[in-house]
Amino acid sequence: MYSKLYNYLSTPEDSGKKIGLFRTVCSILGGLVLTYLAMTFLVIVTPLPLGDSMLVPLYLGTFIWSIVAFWISLSYTKLIALKRVLIPSSIFAIVIIIHMLGV
Repeated sequence: MYSKLYNYLSTPEDSGKKIGLFRTVCSILGGLVLTYLAMTFLVIVTPLPLGDSMLVPLYLGTFIWSIVAFWISLSYTKLIALKRVLIPSSIFAIVIIIHMLGV
């Protein structure tokens, strides 16, 4: 079962001219999640007061989202697109949780 799923996800598209629904949804939603996690991390780490540190994500949020979504959509296979969403998102989430717990 897992090898069949792995083969399906690691097979490139038949035509290189179309992106595909999976990579499109993965790039839009995954880019949004990854951008919000990165901006949350930026607000937490920045030593500025909360009002001043909120301006940076407001200005950079849409720009970073478009860059991340473009980076994910340029994946060669569906598996690479999934990895480009899950690995950075889990890293940012773990770092944010560690910082919130004060470990």
